[in-house]
Amino acid sequence: MIIEPKVRGFICTTAHPDGCRENVKQQIEYVKSRGRMEGPSKVLVIGGSTGYGLASRIAAAFGCGAATLGIMFEKVATEKRTATPGWYNTMAFEGFAEEDGLYARTLNGDAFSMEMKEQTVQAIREDLGQIDMVIYSLAAPRRTMPDGTVYSSVLKTTNGIFTNKSLNLRNNQIEEASISPASQEETAATVKVMGGEDWMDWMRVLSRAGVLAPHFKTLAYSYIGPELTYPVYYEGTIGMAKQHLCETARKINQEIPGAEALVSVNKALVTQASSAIPIVPLYMAILYHVMKEKGLHEGCIQQMDRLFREKLAGQAETDGSGLIRLDDYEMREDVQSEVMRLWEVVNTENLRQCADLEGYWEDFYHMFGFGFENVDYTRDVPLT
Repeated sequence: MIIEPKVRGFICTTAHPDGCRENVKQQIEYVKSRGRMEGPSKVLVIGGSTGYGLASRIAAAFGCGAATLGIMFEKVATEKRTATPGWYNTMAFEGFAEEDGLYARTLNGDAFSMEMKEQTVQAIREDLGQIDMVIYSLAAPRRTMPDGTVYSSVLKTTNGIFTNKSLNLRNNQIEEASISPASQEETAATVKVMGGEDWMDWMRVLSRAGVLAPHFKTLAYSYIGPELTYPVYYEGTIGMAKQHLCETARKINQEIPGAEALVSVNKALVTQASSAIPIVPLYMAILYHVMKEKGLHEGCIQQMDRLFREKLAGQAETDGSGLIRLDDYEMREDVQSEVMRLWEVVNTENLRQCADLEGYWEDFYHMFGFGFENVDYTRDVPLT
């Protein structure tokens, strides 16, 4: 089959195996170009098939030489549909790791389930003995509880209707968008899915099983952003979940022996989740424009390489709230003042002068394996 991108709004329903392999290859090459670094030796990445989770796994494996065990929830290809990009990413990652003599194993299933936690414990016992880092980078729209109850996350405010400029990804037009407030039940459900409860469950299971090293680090990822996006993010339903994540880090440090639990606040980057939030894509396109002009722009792999190489080396570098601030370049005063200046004047007519629309869409297509110059997209690719 000749695989082409099929985009509907902020979702691409196809993925290209060759392009996904190229995406992984380029990330590995970046880490290798930076040289070896000190770091963990045996790493579990929960949610390691795309985005920051995948980049974390690459940085740990090809930067630190770590053995990595990944957890993903991806779909394989059928006769009519491509696999999900995370599936292709993981197959490529494992192939490159094998070439370099690195241990890489991935379990495919629902990370929220006790069954997957037990399978993971067994895999660690069989292959690794104990692990010295656990990265929790799970991004899921819903969570099924042991009793069958399903909680779904929502992208809403918590303090009334929020209206502002937004980029319509269907036509690249600047429009006004409004986000409605969530009910208490919707906010609680979002915290259930995207907060720290499952991270805590994982740590308890791993600790009780005796598969954690005497001293280990565990990391989760968050985002804060500028005041512009506070109503929809930091003070919205997602923000409530991320605050719960930070509270969970403190609980892990108190409860789990030998733990150093940390939350890294990362830079705004294009993901399927961020593309779905009104107002945020326009902010990111302007941010890309400003940060690239200043030579400060980083993608997922640059962020994660810097996290391992600079922020986690020795004693973790944190702010007064105990957070690793990997968003330090994004939140620089000169960056944010220029972003806000452009935000005030941007419209459909001057969009390409004020924002990096091409860079935004390039990152979007790269997530699914499209848009790489050295990939032959006319090749007939077998799906199964």
